[in-house]
Amino acid sequence: MHKPFFVVALLALATSSPVFADANGDLEQLVSQYWADNLKESPVFASSLGVDTYANEVGDYSLAGIDRRAATAAKFLQQLQAIPVSQLNPDSRVEYGILERTLMETVEANTMGQRVINFTNRSGWHQSLAGMADNLSFEDAADFESYNKRLQQYARVNDEAIAVADMAIEGQYTLPCDALDGYEDSITGLITGDVTESRFYQPYARKRPSAVSAKEFDALAAQAADTIRSTIEPALEKHAQWYMNSYKPACATAPGVAAQPGGADYYDFRIRQQTTTALSAQEIHDIGLAEVARIRAEMVEVAKSAGYDSREAFIEHLRTDPQYYARTPEELMEKVSRQTKIIDGKMPGLFGKLPRLPYGIKEIPAETAEGTTTAYYNPGSPDIGIAGFYYVNTSKLDQRPFWEIPALSVHEAVPGHHHQIALQQELPLSDFRKNGAFFTAFVEGWGLYSERLGIEMGLYDTPAKDMGRLSYEMWRACRLVVDTGIHAMGWSKAQAIAFMRDNTALSDANIEAEVNRYISWPGQALAYKLGELKIRELREYATAELGPDFRLAEFHDVVLGQGAVPLDVLDSQVKEWVASKKG
Repeated sequence: MHKPFFVVALLALATSSPVFADANGDLEQLVSQYWADNLKESPVFASSLGVDTYANEVGDYSLAGIDRRAATAAKFLQQLQAIPVSQLNPDSRVEYGILERTLMETVEANTMGQRVINFTNRSGWHQSLAGMADNLSFEDAADFESYNKRLQQYARVNDEAIAVADMAIEGQYTLPCDALDGYEDSITGLITGDVTESRFYQPYARKRPSAVSAKEFDALAAQAADTIRSTIEPALEKHAQWYMNSYKPACATAPGVAAQPGGADYYDFRIRQQTTTALSAQEIHDIGLAEVARIRAEMVEVAKSAGYDSREAFIEHLRTDPQYYARTPEELMEKVSRQTKIIDGKMPGLFGKLPRLPYGIKEIPAETAEGTTTAYYNPGSPDIGIAGFYYVNTSKLDQRPFWEIPALSVHEAVPGHHHQIALQQELPLSDFRKNGAFFTAFVEGWGLYSERLGIEMGLYDTPAKDMGRLSYEMWRACRLVVDTGIHAMGWSKAQAIAFMRDNTALSDANIEAEVNRYISWPGQALAYKLGELKIRELREYATAELGPDFRLAEFHDVVLGQGAVPLDVLDSQVKEWVASKKG
């Protein structure tokens, strides 16, 4: 395997750099400058971190804004590469490599035509702004005033985003038709007959903070309602009409990104970006096939333990027996709540460090639920006192089996995403590393690894639950096959669905939603299994090297102790820890 491109760059720089008075200090200053610019360009995110400098802004969604951010990244990259790596201490070298990778990817992404793809089948600017309040603090009148000013910019954002998407239409970079069924509902579902029921109105549907007088609160609420009625809902109607009349008729007929201009190069970039490896599409496809075969054999054994002659017969039972399905959304949420508390009680035995920030559970918003995945996690903010949230899909209840809940919960809440991200937010790292370093292969790899930790927690105590775990692992192994199949090997959507249905125990609704996701979001789904395999590999290495001195909780703390990092950096960090233990 080739060295990752940023490592090659580091080695080259280390042999030719001039002597700096304080390379470590220069790097620290540059990282701070980069992060300050990042917050300026992402004002809502800045507010979620307690930075109020841009409290009334929502950001620039135009192509000029995209180009400006890429040009700024290129300038920061030039400054960064003037700092001699050979004069940096070990921690600074890691910081350098992470920032360099981040900047290089920003610059490279902007050279591709796909830069004008500004939504997926499950997301868009409308949903982002509808959920804006979830990550903001509402403690005094200034917070509500700021929110109202942000709402007033919705029409401008909508126009800017549509203009970029029009360029996607012109350049033939539209999302595939196969993935867009019902997408218009995610737009029109935000339009309510009563604006006080709008997601945009939600800060005013909560209890009034004591720091805001009733008169102030009512006036601000009336202002927000008027903005929703006169500005946001007409913009949503314009968005829906544009989508139905301009975008949807121009959707791509081929499901794979390789059919787009420059699509093959873009997919190669996405593989590198999402997996932090130099693996080819074919190599990943082959890894996926091998994992599918291994997991399938384990599923056969679980089916036998349940008294079924075949894996297929047991899966058919799990898919169709009403005992495994909730009759109401509340019943499903109660099952999830109970499972999460059981898991919470097992955490101290697996980790030496636990985050202070708690998490809660919520239902996925109704207007997106039917077309999206079975669950997801939204990070909280210790800076402004917002918990993380595990979102559960309560639509199509006959497709949300109870036997999936243990694996789903350890992935999305703890010890998966909430534990990892909330812990990262507390680490003694730069603000950039704590809040801006997000490597999908690490974050999602840890989430999938956490599903396997459910074995040690004793969560899979019935054959049904164990098949649920294996189905989820099979799901991520299938992604390696299906994502590369669609985007590099000419697979159809029907071929991808058939492969998923043949190998997983997922319901038809979940399979449909997942394949649509892979079609509209090339490469992202590859990160899960590759990241998990690397963590498992490192655990096996550490266990073999340390023998009786190996402690699982200590290993976990090491893996999570530097926040999200590329997989090659994680490899180095774990091996250095093993060497220090042996030494």
